[in-house]
Amino acid sequence: MKPTRIFLLLVAATLVTLPASRAADKDFQPVFNGKDFTGWKTFYKDGDKVDPSAIAVKDGEVQVNGKAVGYFHSEKSFKNYIVRYSWRYPKEQPEKTSMNSGLLVHIQEPHKIWPKSIEPQARYADHGKLFFIGFDKDAKKESTYDEVAQKKALKPSDEWNTTEVTAKGDGTIEVRLNGVLVSTGKSELTSGPIGFQAEGARIHFKDIQVKSLD
Repeated sequence: MKPTRIFLLLVAATLVTLPASRAADKDFQPVFNGKDFTGWKTFYKDGDKVDPSAIAVKDGEVQVNGKAVGYFHSEKSFKNYIVRYSWRYPKEQPEKTSMNSGLLVHIQEPHKIWPKSIEPQARYADHGKLFFIGFDKDAKKESTYDEVAQKKALKPSDEWNTTEVTAKGDGTIEVRLNGVLVSTGKSELTSGPIGFQAEGARIHFKDIQVKSLD
């Protein structure tokens, strides 16, 4: 086959595949505007005594400075969706830190430290493992965690990693780290706001997006 024909075929293939790819990306809608906390609220263990810079917007990111315990959460409630976000732990950390944080999904009121919710762990060591916060001992819940897959998917802590959590309307949860499935679970909770924890570590979040599955 002549080189010119090969080139034309490659161009045609690109034109065919690009619209589908772009359409898939458009399905995810930003829920953090990169400028301020519009649509979000913060909750701290120590309430109004906390310096506002503990969780602050800077350089298009939400930056947690590691000096407070709390979380920022969406005002909106979500059900049957995928939430995707990027995160990293800067090299400079507080003296004593386990590089700990977490994504909270299906948050239930009242807000407190910590509210009833499901936590796809954001701690670096076991990122993606599921925890069920505030559940009764006899509550029906289940989870799996693939530690081998998690270790292979995990990038260095100071590089940007991307986590994607699928929270379906039937209560099932799937967690993917950099595109790799690392945990699954199911519980009684099916909807609620989402939130991100501050737990004594510096961590940055960006590109927080949600895709509706309805």
